[in-house]
Amino acid sequence: MIRIRRVTLPPDLAGQLRVRTDKLHGDKADCSAARAAWKSAKATRTQLTRHLTGMAAGIRRCMYCGDGLGTDIDHFEPLAEAPLRAFDWPNHLLACSYCNSHQKRELFPRDEDGRPLLVDPFTEDPCAHLELVLSTGIYEALTPRGDITIKVFGLNRADLARGRASAFIRTVCMLRDRARLLQFSGTEEAGEVAASLLDQPFADVLYAMLRYRDLPGAEQVLRGRDVVDALADPALHFGP
Repeated sequence: MIRIRRVTLPPDLAGQLRVRTDKLHGDKADCSAARAAWKSAKATRTQLTRHLTGMAAGIRRCMYCGDGLGTDIDHFEPLAEAPLRAFDWPNHLLACSYCNSHQKRELFPRDEDGRPLLVDPFTEDPCAHLELVLSTGIYEALTPRGDITIKVFGLNRADLARGRASAFIRTVCMLRDRARLLQFSGTEEAGEVAASLLDQPFADVLYAMLRYRDLPGAEQVLRGRDVVDALADPALHFGP
């Protein structure tokens, strides 16, 4: 899971969401009514999906696991708990069907004061709560919220851990290839490698590597000084 930057919606779409939200409030909609309104708003959902897709890491990747294709708009705070937030833009994330329907579902743990315990990648950096062990692809919790987030989203599923570990090896090799291309062959093919690095699944691997770059022991964790130096390339960094 990586930090995602939310864009400002165009005025016409933002207006549609306000109108629909006002109607839910006026009707004092419950979960059933909110679901019906959401299901009937096909054109609005299509527009929202387009904007969420543009914000997702890689090529339309799930904002939770980073692997599956983002096919669903997930309500971070579920409609069962917050029906009036059905059309609330800050409550929308792009998820794969597995994370949305089999992992998170309607789960939304809260602490004793009612504050959400799941990490929202739009409002905070997941790295404050989760640490990715690159060699194994396993997430370790840094906080109690991180532990709950790992469990609810199933971030350490065997297929995901294996995929991240493989992505780490692949990323190391691609970084070395890009460095050699920049040194001996010009920038065109090197640019293709950079684009491929940013488009591949498991963007959290590159994201974690960029964070490790400035930490003690980076050369050992990242498998060499050449990899550490390659990560300094601005072309490989995520957006602001």
